[in-house]
Amino acid sequence: MMRLFEFGATVVATCLLFVSCSTDPEWSLAEGQHTETFRGGRFLLYLPQGTLQHSAPKYPLLIFLHGLGESGSDINKIKKYGPPSFLDARLDFPFIVASPQATRHFNLDELNRLLDELLVKLPVDKDRIYLTGFSMGGINTYRWASTRPGTFAAIAPVSGAGILEDACKLKGVPIWAFHGAKDERVKLADDEGMVNAIKACGGEIKFTVFPDIGHSPEAAYANPELYEWLLGHHLAN
Repeated sequence: MMRLFEFGATVVATCLLFVSCSTDPEWSLAEGQHTETFRGGRFLLYLPQGTLQHSAPKYPLLIFLHGLGESGSDINKIKKYGPPSFLDARLDFPFIVASPQATRHFNLDELNRLLDELLVKLPVDKDRIYLTGFSMGGINTYRWASTRPGTFAAIAPVSGAGILEDACKLKGVPIWAFHGAKDERVKLADDEGMVNAIKACGGEIKFTVFPDIGHSPEAAYANPELYEWLLGHHLAN
C-alpha cells in the first residue's frame, strides 16, 4: 500500500493509460465499510485498517454477491447477510471486500466493470481474487466464474445452483459450495447436480450440506474456516 497522496498519484498515472478512468466516479478510499459508486451502480467497499498507510503489500479481494431480496436501491439491505453483515464492526478482516447491489438481477457486464475499476483503483493482489454469493448471488458466483477463466483463485457459492453446461468451465477453479438440506427456494438437488457435474469434469469442489438449515447463509459465512480456505488458494499455486 502507499501513503494516501502516493496512492492517489498512482491512480492518476494509471488513468492516463486507460481513457475510461476519466469517467469513473472518484472513491473516498476510507478504511472500514462504506458506500461507493462505479460505472454500473453502487456497492459497499471495505478496506482493512492500514490499507492506505504502507507502500509494499497488496491485499486479497473478496467479492460478495447478495440474494434477490437485497436487490434495489437501499444499499443497507446488502448488510443483511454475508461479510457485509459484520464488516461495520471490524477493521481486521484480511480482505478488501466489494459487495455490489443489483437493481434486480446481476448483470455480468456491470460486474466486470466493477472488477476492472477495483483492479485499477485499489492495491489488489491479482493472484488472490475470490468470489462468493448467496442464493441469486450463489447462482451468479458459478455463472460469473465460468466466464472469467484465470481470474478467481477460489469461489464459494452459498445456496446456489449452476448451469450444467458450464460445469467443465469451472474444473480449474477451487470451489467450496454450501447448501441447506431444507432449502425450499433453491433446491439442494439443483446444487448437487452442479457439484456432481463439476466433479465429473475433474474439478476440485467441496460440498457442505447443513442438514437442519433452509434457505440461509449464516452458518456458511460464520465459519472462519471458509476465509482460511479462500486464503489458502492463489492463482500462482
